[in-house]
Parts: sequence; C-alpha cells; structure tokens
Amino acid sequence: MQFETVKIAMPEGCNLILGMTHFIKSVEDIHELMVNSVPTVKFGVAFCEASGDRLVRFSGNDALLAKAAADNIYKIAAGHSFLIFMRDAFPVNVLTSLKYVYEVVNIFCATANPVEVVIARTDQGGSILGVVDGETPLGIEDDAAKKKRHEFLRKIGYKL
Repeated sequence: MQFETVKIAMPEGCNLILGMTHFIKSVEDIHELMVNSVPTVKFGVAFCEASGDRLVRFSGNDALLAKAAADNIYKIAAGHSFLIFMRDAFPVNVLTSLKYVYEVVNIFCATANPVEVVIARTDQGGSILGVVDGETPLGIEDDAAKKKRHEFLRKIGYKL
C-alpha cells in the first residue's frame, strides 16, 4: 500500500463538496438535487465509476465547473468518490438534501478552502482516507473575533 495526497485545483470563487457514493445514477441524482435546491446555482459534479466501464461520469450546468470536477476526481481516482464544484450557492444550501440522496454514503468535506485529499493506493485501486481542509489554526477566538464572525454571518444573510 502506498499513501499520497492529491491537491484539488478548485476554480476561483467556488465551494466544493467531496464525498462517497455507490451507484452510476449518482451523477443524475446529484445534478437534480443541485438545481432543485438552488435554481441559480452554477455547478459541476463528477463521479468515479468503480466497476464496469470505470469511467469518470460528470454533469453540470456550467461547462468549466463540470470539466474541473471531472479532471480533479480523475486525479483522485478513488472508487465511487464524487466531487461538486459550485458557485452562487454555499454547501450549507445543499448538504442536508445531499445526505438524503439514496446513493450518497459519506461526505468528506464541504468548503471553499484549499483541500488536499489523503489517498491510499493498493493493487486494486484508491481509497480516500480523509482530507486536509484549509490550514492550521493560528489562535483562539477572542471577543473581537467573535464580533467579526457575528457581523459576517449577518452580512451574508445567514443570521438576523
């Protein structure tokens, strides 16, 4: 067994969701979920097929994001993993519904941060062991940082 990390090359201004699913219809079901959850979302989704033709299946309503998702999941190359790049929406807008897609097994991360995917490779294939989401904390929140967090959430409309 060998271990490696794969850096996700996220298009600028995007969020991503990386997860595990188990069936070829995942791409279509996730596509439907995205447009039904946030009609104005721009996204691309890609899925590593782990048997049969073993292709990267992809879809989306933004060609650049769909290609980026396909290129990145192909580099990750871990059976039945999926990747969504999204703009004009946040993961929080779709995560609960995504967890209820029948094929979805696990969500590794949902973020706008830089992501490294930790992969184990065997003779059979690759497996996602986990992710490095963002960078190491620099300290503990003080009163000024709390105030800034509260103001930010209200500015983007998530709190009254």
